[in-house]
Amino acid sequence: MSEKIIEIRKLTYVYPDGTKALDKINLSVIEGESIALVGRNGAGKSTLLLHLNGLLSPTKGSVFFKGESLSEKNIHEVRAQVGILFQDPDDQLFMPTVYEDVAFGPKNMGLTQEEASKRTEKALSLVGLSGFEKRSPHHLSFGERKRAAIATILSMNPKVLLLDEPTLGLDPWVKKEFTELLKNLMREHTTILATHDLELAQTSDRVYLMDRGRLQELEDKRIRI
Repeated sequence: MSEKIIEIRKLTYVYPDGTKALDKINLSVIEGESIALVGRNGAGKSTLLLHLNGLLSPTKGSVFFKGESLSEKNIHEVRAQVGILFQDPDDQLFMPTVYEDVAFGPKNMGLTQEEASKRTEKALSLVGLSGFEKRSPHHLSFGERKRAAIATILSMNPKVLLLDEPTLGLDPWVKKEFTELLKNLMREHTTILATHDLELAQTSDRVYLMDRGRLQELEDKRIRI
């Protein structure tokens, strides 16, 4: 029987200006499943994702990873195992070359140069960027930068992928191929996806509607927002 890998209990988050972004959210995620969060802008989708690897801390409530509450003691381990893809790939790409960006995580995990290189090459192959190692990230197309950003996560061998609007801003002909990459990743990893792309959301095991910081599971995934 599969085990819970992430559990959220009564998670509430209030921004410094008093805006309540999350309101007593409860959610259990089973290892290997994919979950989609849909809803209008400002519903709290991105804010929820940022709590799942400790980039934000709850105002109230708790987030658990493999049964252990996120804390300063385990936050580095959790971030190595729970990778997040931001909406803007430029928020994740900061090194002079694609290779250095993708190898950054493994090297900071203390892996040998040989193991870091193996992971980097494998991650670039998985996203279709083999041969791009010496390219500057800022000379890539937007879609290529999205792929490179995913590679920076995959090189860490994460247990969970958090994908924040992964198809946002992609041209239709690029989006189709990129969506196939995402579907493959969703089959191979525990995935939590925040998206306006309802077609992509419907490929998930479960779909939740977020509205004003609250979460509701949808019995029918063919929803229109």
